[in-house]
Amino acid sequence: MSNLARRLLLAAVAAALAVTAAVTVFTRNPADAAVMLPPTHAKFDYQIGGAYTPPAGVQVVTRDRTAAPAAGLYNICYVNAFQVQPGEQGQWASDLLLRDAKGNLVIDEDWGEPLLDLRTADKRNRVAATVNGWIDGCAAKGYKAIEPDNYDSYTRSKKLLTAAQAKAYLTLLATHAHSKNLAIAQKNTVELAGDRQAVGLDFAVAEECGQYDECGDYVDAFGNNVIVIEYTDKGRRTACSQFGGTLTIVQRDVDVSVPGDSGYVRKTC
Repeated sequence: MSNLARRLLLAAVAAALAVTAAVTVFTRNPADAAVMLPPTHAKFDYQIGGAYTPPAGVQVVTRDRTAAPAAGLYNICYVNAFQVQPGEQGQWASDLLLRDAKGNLVIDEDWGEPLLDLRTADKRNRVAATVNGWIDGCAAKGYKAIEPDNYDSYTRSKKLLTAAQAKAYLTLLATHAHSKNLAIAQKNTVELAGDRQAVGLDFAVAEECGQYDECGDYVDAFGNNVIVIEYTDKGRRTACSQFGGTLTIVQRDVDVSVPGDSGYVRKTC
């Protein structure tokens, strides 16, 4: 083979490899993007009620999407993904708010939050477009993970929403979070923990799993990648006695208030 022919062959091979690489980049599954999970059995603080200087030794913090992350720590960005935050109803199209047969809003009575309507693929995509914008904001601020709250809102929907619809919608959020190199949590909803891989969820945030003897079910699905938040001394003691050596556990007050407030509570194992 002449030198010219050899050079032409090598150039053709290089061009083919470049095309292959380009196709690989553009067809890459977002779920394969590099994400960093929170450290397990870590010191944790739950600050969704207001940001403040984390206690000494804390490694992981969850804060609301409107807050800045804590410098130097692993930060989880809280988004109310399935319900409407108080005061934000006007930011949503009317047809994306779940209504009963009489046209009345379906409300989470505990928190006074209207549920979002996820009953069709079109509505799920439209709701996800807004929430994925929030996820983009979390990524831009430097958060490492997303905590989408109220996965279990279908259980409060007067049977208008289903678990399948909740999973289909959360899959949209998980895919987008991974495309931004963000981990994404399953928040509560232990009955759907077995579907975490199909949905694309990376770790769990479990409220009161000690109180209700559910921590083991989360461990079955997520291993030690479980963050436990208890709101009673009894729940904390139970969680700590069973999983204090392996899981991330904290007790907070129900209002997740800030230091200096009369109701502020933060205890660990």
